Amino acid sequence: MDIFHSRARVRRLLLPLAAGICAIALVSGCSDAASESPRPDPSDPASATRTASDLQSDYQAVIKDVLPSVVQIQTTEGLGSGIVYDTKGHIVTNAHVVGNERTFKVTVATGEKVLNAALVASYPEQDLAVIKLASVPDGLKPAKFGDSAKVEVGQIVLAMGSPLGLSSSVTQGIVSALGRTVSESRAGGGTGATIANMVQTSAAINPGNSGGALVNLAGEVIGIPTLAATDPELGGSAAPGIGFAIPVSMVKTVADQIIKSGRVIDSGRAALDITGRTVVDDNYQPAGVALVDVTKNGAADKAGLRAGDIIVGIDDLPVTTITSLSEALASDKPGQKVTVAYLRDGAEKTAKVTLGEI
Repeated sequence: MDIFHSRARVRRLLLPLAAGICAIALVSGCSDAASESPRPDPSDPASATRTASDLQSDYQAVIKDVLPSVVQIQTTEGLGSGIVYDTKGHIVTNAHVVGNERTFKVTVATGEKVLNAALVASYPEQDLAVIKLASVPDGLKPAKFGDSAKVEVGQIVLAMGSPLGLSSSVTQGIVSALGRTVSESRAGGGTGATIANMVQTSAAINPGNSGGALVNLAGEVIGIPTLAATDPELGGSAAPGIGFAIPVSMVKTVADQIIKSGRVIDSGRAALDITGRTVVDDNYQPAGVALVDVTKNGAADKAGLRAGDIIVGIDDLPVTTITSLSEALASDKPGQKVTVAYLRDGAEKTAKVTLGEI
């Protein structure tokens, strides 16, 4: 799975059931209060000790506060994680965790009893889904959800869960970057989604973490860990310190619509309203996206594009594959105007397209 402009690859984090590994994941970043605290004098041992003690207390408080809101989800094919969304038993997770199944076994942190849950709806386009417990146990604790606009590069993050079967493990890192666009393969159960504005983190994220939570030191969820990078030069093994989480703004947008309407009504994601396929040039290199079908009265149709045209660019971004086309549109909004460069009968043309919605 290609990571935006990189040659690195990403992989989904659902743990195969055959591996016998339980998985719950959670990651966090620093609070406003922590960022505003005066810096200690490194020459003052007492000051350094107080600061280390305060940070340790922050870590412990977040773990104690958030862990009860993270659950383990078992399907017939694997194990993943989820976040308790409300007091009614709704749980948000990754679409690739639920796959094509409709019923699940859920274990909450407040007890060892396995609970039954059913699918409310899945939204593979953003790799998100909501399931609901058949009965709500006493003490079920919804997570607190934060604000994506307040997430900053450099914030401390903690990864909590059961990576590789090591239950209740905690690792730490930072928010490494924001605004990443990442494409997920359909191979191995992936959804094929291209997801914009993902949070990149250096906290260790391993198989079994899918659907878990990324939280700040205030105990607020800021994202859902979904993909980890792999290095093809290392035989496809994990690239240490490169993981990606779906931002909380999108998580709330999708979950709220699913809970209210049973489906996503307003995705907020742009579309050309076409069906296409990647084409290659004389050297067998990807060279554009051929339009196989153009939806009548859709965005492309209204702009004059037709079946057989080959899209080679969106605004200033080159388009060589279906994935790069999705990535070029990932940060755009429905109703936005873009310039589409395309080939028709060997001649390059351009068209102004008012984007539709997925």
